[in-house]
Amino acid sequence: MNRKQLTLLIVLGVVLSGLGYMAWRKTQDPYKTSTASMGTLLITNFPFNDVEQITIKQPKETLTLAKQGDQWVVKDRGDYPANFDHVRELLRKLWELKIAKPLTVGPSRLPMLELVPPDKGNGTLLEFKDKAGKLIKSVLLGAKSMREGGGGGDMFGGGGSFPNGRYVMVGDDIGTAALVTEPFQGAEANAEDWLNKDWFKVEKHKSISVVTTNATNNWKLFRETETGEWKLADAKPGESYDAAKGGAATSALNYPQFNDLPTNSAPDVTGLDKPMVTATIETFDGYTYTAKLGNKAADDHYNFQIAVTGDFPKERVPGKDEKPEDKERLDKEFQTALKTKQDKVKNDQAYSKWTYLVSKWTVDPLLKVRSDLLAEPKKDEPKTGAAGAGAAKPPVTNLDPLAPPLLPPAAEKK
Repeated sequence: MNRKQLTLLIVLGVVLSGLGYMAWRKTQDPYKTSTASMGTLLITNFPFNDVEQITIKQPKETLTLAKQGDQWVVKDRGDYPANFDHVRELLRKLWELKIAKPLTVGPSRLPMLELVPPDKGNGTLLEFKDKAGKLIKSVLLGAKSMREGGGGGDMFGGGGSFPNGRYVMVGDDIGTAALVTEPFQGAEANAEDWLNKDWFKVEKHKSISVVTTNATNNWKLFRETETGEWKLADAKPGESYDAAKGGAATSALNYPQFNDLPTNSAPDVTGLDKPMVTATIETFDGYTYTAKLGNKAADDHYNFQIAVTGDFPKERVPGKDEKPEDKERLDKEFQTALKTKQDKVKNDQAYSKWTYLVSKWTVDPLLKVRSDLLAEPKKDEPKTGAAGAGAAKPPVTNLDPLAPPLLPPAAEKK
């Protein structure tokens, strides 16, 4: 082999080595190790105070939360107030989120970790925007890390598994893929989970009347004092109220709950243009609640609306033996109590603009008909006297016309 051939072989070897190295780098490039280390923040310098819109995107659902003034609302439910604690908790978790384990992953492994955007896979995308709608940061939530529970002897009731973390990625940057110890259980696009469920409450019932589409089923119960006996208004002859049957009716809407709001609240859709039940509840505090019940919806729920008014004395009537030195204090206490009542009316009136989906359990007392409240009619007691207890027994007669006549005992002996 001459010198020229040797040189050619050396050059060819170098070229082949370079091509091999480039091929190896090409296969290794997609696999990136997280740029952050264990224990560091996943998102550095996250300006969560600037966030005024949050969008949660999943393969089949999208939910948008927005800040209006000082209040967060659920855009997908007609700007109904959101549960601020839930919103704040989500922002706080992301602000404090630390990496438990950096990952070395490539595009081919992302579907296994569910770190694929919902429009292409089954990940959950959280988008955080400012007041102008400009994207501040996005986080992709992937599969949950599961931990096996204890065995049959576990103090919490046995085996099974539970989430103890989640795979996450900032935006579409594979280099930020990591495992965190927060499972983000509540980060779902379920509107009903984000609604503020604080609601009105009816106390100190004075009367309740129910009007239905069938007048024979209408009824009204009332009492004259807070500890007085409940009575049935306009009781007909033979009717009497059964307190055992109507107990729930006399505390209707004492602890009301709602599950969600209908996506279409048009009166002709919800049935509230012609409600099946209209109930009016008056309280000893001066509040009047008017509840309307519309069509039955899915999962044994009903469309429901509530309105409230208040009628309170504006001036205090001095006591008969009231001392002058007590007047200022009592007047001040009266005005404070009056303002509290007026504020409650204003607060409760805010709920009247919405239509709610409530469970049958919540409105069961309003679904009672008049006959459900009535005591069973008393059975006639046995009469005493000639045909009653203690009366002489009638003589035995022979009912067979062909049989010989019966003789009295004395004649039989002869």
